[in-house]
Amino acid sequence: MKPFSDDDIPEDLEAGTRKMKIQAEPTLPIYLKFTEVCYKVVLKGVTSTTEKELLSGISGSVDPGEVLAMMGPSGSGKTTLLSLLGGRIKEPTGGSITYNEQPYSKLLKSRIGFVTQDDILFPHLTVRETLTCAARLRLPKKLTKEEKEKRAIAVIYELGLERCQDTMIGGSFVRGVSGGERKRVCIGNEIIINPSLLFLDEPTSGLDSTTALRIVEILHDIAEAGKTVITTIHQPSSRLFHKFDKLILLGKGSLLYFGKAPEAMVYFSTIGCSPLISMNPAEFLLDLANGNLNDVSVPSELEDRVQIGNSDRETRNGKPSPAIVHEYLVEAYETRVSESEKKKLMAPMMIDDELKSKVFNAKREWGASWCEQYSILFWRGLKERRHDYFSWLRITQVVATAVILGLLWWQSGGDSPKHMQEQAGLLFFIAVFWGFFPVFTAIFTFPQERAMLNKERSADMYRLSAYFLARTSSDIPLDLILPVLFILVVYFMAGLKHDACAFFLTVLTTFLCIVAAQGLGLAIGATLMDLKRATTLASVTVMTFMLAGGYFVKKVPVFISWLRYLSYNYQTYKLLLKVQYKEKNDWVDGIKVGTGVKEVCTLLAMVFGYRLLAYISLRRMKLHSGA
Repeated sequence: MKPFSDDDIPEDLEAGTRKMKIQAEPTLPIYLKFTEVCYKVVLKGVTSTTEKELLSGISGSVDPGEVLAMMGPSGSGKTTLLSLLGGRIKEPTGGSITYNEQPYSKLLKSRIGFVTQDDILFPHLTVRETLTCAARLRLPKKLTKEEKEKRAIAVIYELGLERCQDTMIGGSFVRGVSGGERKRVCIGNEIIINPSLLFLDEPTSGLDSTTALRIVEILHDIAEAGKTVITTIHQPSSRLFHKFDKLILLGKGSLLYFGKAPEAMVYFSTIGCSPLISMNPAEFLLDLANGNLNDVSVPSELEDRVQIGNSDRETRNGKPSPAIVHEYLVEAYETRVSESEKKKLMAPMMIDDELKSKVFNAKREWGASWCEQYSILFWRGLKERRHDYFSWLRITQVVATAVILGLLWWQSGGDSPKHMQEQAGLLFFIAVFWGFFPVFTAIFTFPQERAMLNKERSADMYRLSAYFLARTSSDIPLDLILPVLFILVVYFMAGLKHDACAFFLTVLTTFLCIVAAQGLGLAIGATLMDLKRATTLASVTVMTFMLAGGYFVKKVPVFISWLRYLSYNYQTYKLLLKVQYKEKNDWVDGIKVGTGVKEVCTLLAMVFGYRLLAYISLRRMKLHSGA
């Protein structure tokens, strides 16, 4: 594995090289049209509920082979409109959106690629591994594994990622590929399925102008292959601006301009708004959308409004206020352009019936069978999490704890009640330690992967059941190694029962405790999906289970004695006592050592019960998030 993507490489890999154009694979052309789109959200307060309009009467269209850019200041509704067009949020509260004159359906998912603003990728996977997993999960079943991997390699070369294909993606704490390369990997994840529609949310944010230009050139190559590309963009350079075919300018959720991007400056000059100095067209348009007329000519109609209006509606320098400018621009578009554009949009498209019917597949088809999905996700999970599990910090923590315990209980074995009572403290600590440690590790599982899960489930990459089983079972091989190391150190240093069967039963009991505790952590994390609340609840729960574990309180009051049977610490403690002392004494430290069958059954019930609760919580989360 190469350490970093930019070591000893003379080219500018951030911007990338253009060796190969995007392959012009045949794809179904989709004509996207949206008319009078409105969207409102309900804001619930403590005493009242208000309704806020995010989009108001937005109309436009984009055809295959075109790149449509959405511009506007922050909060103008760009991402909301993009999500509506891409089917990522529920239907608009008003207006219509059609794809080849057909309404949106979930069956359209396989023809849509959606690149989110945040680069949601696994940091410890390489570029090749990331795109190969996407290809194997998303490409049709009829393709073989080798054909899918070839497609992944082809995308790597198309996007100029061949130099860094064996480099880890990286993240906040792991150095990996550069920002431009990471963004191209996100685009590769979507174009790998050869989509008819490609949506991108601010793909150039945080990139320098050269890298941003390279990204936009890639979008043009994709559009030239017969695809429809829609992107939001924030403050593009002048070179970038002239690369777009169509432009939508939004301000406070209203449409200020829709049409060909090169004609935007001409339109605003006709309504009296022209730059007084040389400036980037995108900067000029964003100033207008913000209501800022500095270095911009003021239309005579606006000057009249300021003169006859109230002084409190004027700015300090005599310029019209942003609110007045916004009203003027909305009115100007509605009176001069809006009606003619609406007539064009309302006119039926000359699309044959066969093209309309092909928009939707007959039925939803997964790219891989359930077993293949499970296998791919299982190995992806192993590769991603092995770095966390075998970090020097975690190994040091476990080994140091084991050595300290071994020294404190050094060769403390014996048949006398006093020796048994001393070792009972050690066995209880083992039950508590391996009942505490996994809970607070598992809590982070689903909240941390929520964004990735929503993204991949929105694209129908896999079934939720396959993901859940793969995610929970891929931890098991990793979870077994450190406890075995821990028991190896403690067992012989403390002088526990010298018997091979007893040793392996101790390991098995500890492992059963870990899996049960993990299930509790998964259930809490999946149910709350908030790390602060989940950690608080887990702390209280684990502390309660520990106190009811049978070591601190021998005679628990009847009205609260049921807590013992919910405590995996108690069940594990009893099993460990049975393994060590069943042949010597039926009672140890005030606890009757039974056959162990009831305790094993209880722990197994916790293993599956907690995981079932976690799965149900994830299923509900999916429904509520609209994924």
